[in-house]
Amino acid sequence: MKRFWTEVAIDADGAIRLDDRPVRTPGRAPLAPPTHALAAAVADEWRAVGETIDPRAMPLTGLANAAIDRVAASPATFADGLAIYAESDLLCYRADGPAELIARQSAAWDPLLDWARDRYDVHFTIVTGIMHQPQPPATIVRLAEAVASRDPFHLAALSPLVTLTGTLVGALALAERAIDADTLWAAAMVDDDWQTERWGEDTLATQARAGKRHDFDGAARFLTLLDAG
Repeated sequence: MKRFWTEVAIDADGAIRLDDRPVRTPGRAPLAPPTHALAAAVADEWRAVGETIDPRAMPLTGLANAAIDRVAASPATFADGLAIYAESDLLCYRADGPAELIARQSAAWDPLLDWARDRYDVHFTIVTGIMHQPQPPATIVRLAEAVASRDPFHLAALSPLVTLTGTLVGALALAERAIDADTLWAAAMVDDDWQTERWGEDTLATQARAGKRHDFDGAARFLTLLDAG
């Protein structure tokens, strides 16, 4: 779609307007982020549009659309889909060698598991290798409750953080400001970094990683703006 507006504004209800016309989500609902900080950032995305709209350049708008159209329609169902990641969290699956990789995983991942143990009073089954092992039922329940307690906008941001990193625990730690975004990303990339160091850089893999980081950064910023008020 080509740009057709000149001015971007936020109305009294927090909805984005283009030349006094309301912006609507794909589902035809008003695009109205719940905090002023997020609304201002979404408005800036619309101001930055050139001749045509590029959705990849508007990650905050995309997440807000998802929160309003997809997540808000059934928050419990959406939360259940994210909670499934507690059953196979990246942080619980460790390499059986070499020693340097084992040490890197431990240094990056153990503090996050320790945080979750203290925060949610849970225990984890640590697995060597990739064969699935069940986590304690109480752990699954408590982490699921932590996800379900969040509103649609926080759930929309949590989703790419979980799916891109493979760790629900890490995403919850970021959402609760126990770690920062760079720390979570570095933890999620331990295995990838190890492979790159050993076998060299692959152009396609590097491009894919950059795309994932772009989406990850958008979701992390979305969370920050939500909590900024």
